[in-house]
Amino acid sequence: MAFRKTVAALAAGAAVTMLPVLGASSAQAAPAPVQNALSCTTSVSGKVGRADCTNNTNRAIAFRVKVVCGMAPDVSGNWVTLNPGARGSSSATCAWFSTGAGSASWQEG
Repeated sequence: MAFRKTVAALAAGAAVTMLPVLGASSAQAAPAPVQNALSCTTSVSGKVGRADCTNNTNRAIAFRVKVVCGMAPDVSGNWVTLNPGARGSSSATCAWFSTGAGSASWQEG
């Protein structure tokens, strides 16, 4: 019985000791991305998906379109880098055997 109490006390002590370590790692996490960095509209037509974006920040940002292609593999457009205040577009075409572009979104990077 004394052995169980000792093991339980050690386990509880180890858990409490780890709390500051866990808190320190979350404090060192990367800063959150800028919200609403790009204003984008997306569209699909047939097998093509497109994203048209405007950079609303004071730094250059890259983006690309991501297109869902039904029965074919999804595709991504070319990366486009926008300077502050600039507009640009990225498009991608689904494979010939696709059932068509179902939706388009954008990825910032």
